[in-house]
Parts: sequence; C-alpha cells; structure tokens
Amino acid sequence: MSTSDNYTLPGGINLRALPKVSLHDHLDGGLRPQTILDLAAAAGLEAPANTAEELAEWFIDQASAGSLPAYLKTFDLAIAVLQTADALARVAREFVHDLADDGVIYAEIRWAPEQHLRGGLSLDRAVEAVQQGLERGVDDVRRAGGEIEVGQLLTAMRHADNALEIAELAVRHRDHGVVGFDIAGAEDGFPPARHRLAFDYLAQHYFPVTVHAGEAAGLDSIQGALFDGRALRLGHGVRLAEDIEVRRTEGDNVYVEMGELAHWVNDREIALELSPSSNLQTGAIDAWGDELEDHPFDLLYQLGFRVTVNVDNRTVTGTSLTRELALLSAAFEYDLEDLEIFQLNAAAAAFMPTEDREYLTERIRAGFDAAADA
Repeated sequence: MSTSDNYTLPGGINLRALPKVSLHDHLDGGLRPQTILDLAAAAGLEAPANTAEELAEWFIDQASAGSLPAYLKTFDLAIAVLQTADALARVAREFVHDLADDGVIYAEIRWAPEQHLRGGLSLDRAVEAVQQGLERGVDDVRRAGGEIEVGQLLTAMRHADNALEIAELAVRHRDHGVVGFDIAGAEDGFPPARHRLAFDYLAQHYFPVTVHAGEAAGLDSIQGALFDGRALRLGHGVRLAEDIEVRRTEGDNVYVEMGELAHWVNDREIALELSPSSNLQTGAIDAWGDELEDHPFDLLYQLGFRVTVNVDNRTVTGTSLTRELALLSAAFEYDLEDLEIFQLNAAAAAFMPTEDREYLTERIRAGFDAAADA
C-alpha cells in the first residue's frame, strides 16, 4: 500500500490533497518495506521476504490475526533493524516524506526509545537521531514547495519498568522536538497505575500525555488512562462505546444512554485517536462486528465525541490517512464537511501551543474551502 494512492469523493475531490493531521502514527510501524530489507541486509539479519512487495504483504497477513499481542509481534523485525543512529535518522526522514505524500501537514510520531538501545545508543542519542531525521525530512518537504510540522511522542512500554526514565527523557527534550508522552504495548494486565510515578512527574512539569487505552482492554483501562495517567487524549479509545447503550423500539425510535465514563470523556472533549483498519486487525471492535461498517466510529461521532482518524501503523496495517478517510466515507457516507470536522478535531487536540493550533486550523479550513470551491 502506497500512501500516494489516490482516492476521491463523489464530485472528484482528491482526498490525498486535503490537509490532514495525524496524531496516532507509530514510527516503527511505518517503515518502508524496502528500507527494512536494506537495513536488515546491512545488519546481517534475515527478513521473512525477498522483495518489498512480498514483505508488505507479510506484515498485513501477520498483523491480521485478530488480537493485539499477535499484531505487536510484527514489530520485532522493524525494531531489530533500528538499532543505530543512522538507521533511526533514515527512517524518520523517510517517514516525513511519506506523511507529506499523504497530505499530512501536522503529525505527532510516536516511538519507544527504550527499544533501540541494543547497538549501544543512549536514550538521548536515539531521540536526537530521530529528531535529526525528522528535521531533514521537513526541510526536504519545504524545498519541494510543501509545508509540514512534525513532533515526537516518546513512548514507554507499559509491561516494562522504565516509564519514569522515559518521562524524564521526554521533558528533557521538550524544547528539541518532543511534544508529548505515551505508554504502549500489551494493554490488558498492564494498567497505567503501574507507572504512576512517571505520570506524577509529567503532571508536575506540565507535560502532555496520551495513553493507549480502550483497544485490547475495556472501560477500566480507559478510566486508568484518565485518572492515573492524566491523559489528555485516548490512544484508540474505541471500547469507550461499551459505556454507551443503544436501544431500538418497535417504532424504530432509537434511545442512547451514556454511562458516567462516556459522559466524562464527551463533556471534556477528550480526543479519541481512532484507527479504524487497525481496530479491525486487532479485534478491538469484536463486540460490534468484524466489518468497518460495524465500527462504533460513527456512533461516537454522531454523539459529539471528539473523534479523530488515524493510521496507527502505516506498513503493518497497509494503510494511509487518505485511505482511512476513504474507507470511512464509503462505510458511513461521510462528505467533505465531515472529513473537515475530523481534521479540525485533531488540530484542536494537537500537543502544540494555542496560537499554533489556531494557525493549523486556518490551514485546514483554507484547504477544505479550496477543495469545495474546486
């Protein structure tokens, strides 16, 4: 799947050309397959495929086993080839190119520095290498006439015990490209409460947090993300729909009742970083079905939640933000106005200063207005 694939709305509007915001985008889940093959060969590692096309299919097949643990195992190969500063800088630079090709004008790229130390890198050097690659990628886009801004989200692995160290690392680099903190990995059985010291530290330093929650675990995980993690956004958060009861009467009347947790998230406009195709792969929406039309995305949107659209992992899921918008449009008959709302929601939730969010909002509106006029 190439992020340069074109999709259109009725009327011929090119979805790829629309300005987009990507909030939930994993660096190690979006390596170009050819880059993985190049880096594996240089490191003397064996890849499970011989060509980029075969490797791309391998990732999608492996990730579609229907559970988060199976999905996460696909990252072993990508992490294995990302153990040097040069490799990290290369993939970060290429990642920015791919974002720009996808029409993204602002992105937050998350990755876990603690997983990239086998070759002797320090945590700080790893972060610096990624930042170097991101900055070079941004410069490349600007020289080509585009405009993009990218920040790092530093992720701590929730099954490990390094969260406080990663929190300190994030704050240390807050003026050098790092915009937020995250925890990821096996969600079920590893609640945010395990890392309370890290979240206390981040709160004391006024540093923004998003937490993977409501993907492989349910409402307790979401509650923990909000009250132990002080999360300003929910990574996925799709299973918040378990706290929403929809009843239909014989007269085709529909009644919706939200629980206290759902009300809390909705009333405070806490953004949901929804990733539709990934949620299908991991079985996160099994309670509602196994087709995109079954995804509670539309329910959450119609109820006024601050929904955002994300890829999660471009290579592992074989997708792009353009493709995700196209799939949602086909499944729920969304039009240009709906897609603009999703981007404005993401801009409002971005971990950036108010004035920068306002500028980002202006760019989104201008881009969508131009598409509508055309």
